[in-house]
Amino acid sequence: MLKELNIRNFAIIDELTVYFNDGLTVLTGETGAGKSIIIDAVHLLAGGRASQEFVRHGAKKAELTGLFFVSDNHPVFEKLSDAGIDHEEGTIILRRDINENGKSVCRVNGKLVTLSILRDIGSTLVDIHGQHESQELMDEKCHIDLLDQFAEKQIQPIKDKYHRLYHEYRLLKKEVDAINIDEQQTAQRIDLYQFQIQELEDAKLSEKEEEALLEERKRLQNFHKIYERAIHAYDAISGELKGLDCIGEAMSALEDIVSLDEQFHDSFEAVSSSFYALQDASYQIKNIIDELEFDPERLNEIESRLAQYQMMKRKYGSTVKEIITYYEKIKEELNTLLNRDEAIQQKEQDLRKMESELDQLCDELTKVRKKCAGILSEAIMNELRDLHMEKAKFIVQFERLNNFDINGKDYISFYISTNVGEPPKSLPKIASGGELSRIMLALKTIFSSKSQITSIIFDEVDTGVSGRVAQAIAEKIANISFNSQVLCISHLPQVAAMADQHYLISKQVEQNRTFTTVQVIENDTRVEEISRMMSGTEITELTLQHARELLQLALIKKNEIKEQLKSSTSMQ
Repeated sequence: MLKELNIRNFAIIDELTVYFNDGLTVLTGETGAGKSIIIDAVHLLAGGRASQEFVRHGAKKAELTGLFFVSDNHPVFEKLSDAGIDHEEGTIILRRDINENGKSVCRVNGKLVTLSILRDIGSTLVDIHGQHESQELMDEKCHIDLLDQFAEKQIQPIKDKYHRLYHEYRLLKKEVDAINIDEQQTAQRIDLYQFQIQELEDAKLSEKEEEALLEERKRLQNFHKIYERAIHAYDAISGELKGLDCIGEAMSALEDIVSLDEQFHDSFEAVSSSFYALQDASYQIKNIIDELEFDPERLNEIESRLAQYQMMKRKYGSTVKEIITYYEKIKEELNTLLNRDEAIQQKEQDLRKMESELDQLCDELTKVRKKCAGILSEAIMNELRDLHMEKAKFIVQFERLNNFDINGKDYISFYISTNVGEPPKSLPKIASGGELSRIMLALKTIFSSKSQITSIIFDEVDTGVSGRVAQAIAEKIANISFNSQVLCISHLPQVAAMADQHYLISKQVEQNRTFTTVQVIENDTRVEEISRMMSGTEITELTLQHARELLQLALIKKNEIKEQLKSSTSMQ
């Protein structure tokens, strides 16, 4: 649920913090006091479109923060994980700052996110329905999901099988489509691959050969330096400089005294080891010098071969390893192209088999959906009868798609007829505001127990109704609040009387600035507000008495609803 809402510099609100509880919270007050502004703030926190007009005059930015408490298994946590957002189980904080230029900054649990991510997360937490807004229930594309949600136990096992096979089917179909390319393109690709394979095979590239060639080229390019320094090293050890002779003399001298003084033993061993090591090094250097030979023709050959390596790299890969990988890849693709008829035949056979299996699962889904659709239709018509739409007829319309999609081959849309003799029409096309409100409440009543939406918000959905219809709407809203937190802006005293928490929204003018205030009202203050809603500005003892009676009746009715829900749950 939405536990806390903090608003700063938003429209006519200077600074405001509102705390919400479970159940039904009703916001009442005079027109223009700022009730809808509070709902607008929640809407923006859930990813609604921002505008510079929301920023209070004279402020640099508007700041909105919402604290939500959700159950540990709520689907929003999967969305948070997908977005890389840290979270503590049960707590989510949404924040949105709107700058004076209209641009906004969005955060979820302190992490900066894009507006689309905020909207995706907000959609699982808040469902706002206003008189003129299209919500999930008014979107035909969502109707199949709502039906499947309603009959989850019966439908989900079949959908799981279908989804697994559908995923495999799409991958295989993509492969078949890739093979079924234009014949001319196929011939061109075969020629290209054959040329490239032949060129690479003739080149006979090898990582070891390239390394050896580079090493040999380095030696040949630096031949004179290597030769001169090697001669100098040899001379220093065994030539005119007689380095080895000097060390030999030191070794002999130490050998003579080591028997006389033991402390020279380690020095003798070190000099002796050095002498023999240098002697070996001298022989090795001499042998290498004797074999050193500069061959300019060989250097030209190496340069030519390395140039071939560079040419192949420019064409097929930045390294020999990448070139070899590319070679193996095009060999496989060439084999596929040369044997494409056989491959196509086998894959198309597999595809037809999958399509047959998918069709069977689609038939199962349609059969179960149609059965559950009848139950859903009857349940919604029962709700509409409670809302004094006794003549309404609700139908779940099925259409068969030509191709498979993620939900099978069913296209489902909700149709309704509200008057006798009138044909059913698609739900989004219902025009009457009063009827639309009641239809929405009926649907919300059915789906609120199935949905995991944290907070459902009704923004003056009771406009255009009165009398017994108003009372029926109040009872339905209260019914929904037993499954989800409900926030409701209302002008109906019947709805206000059903509230578990009642906020009075008012505005004041101080120093030529307008301020919105929010006050929790209880006891006599609440009686006075409901009395005002019933009679207008003039409050009399009679209207106060009627308000008290309405509150008492509302309490009785809420207890009845609670008992009915308990009884219904136990029967299930």
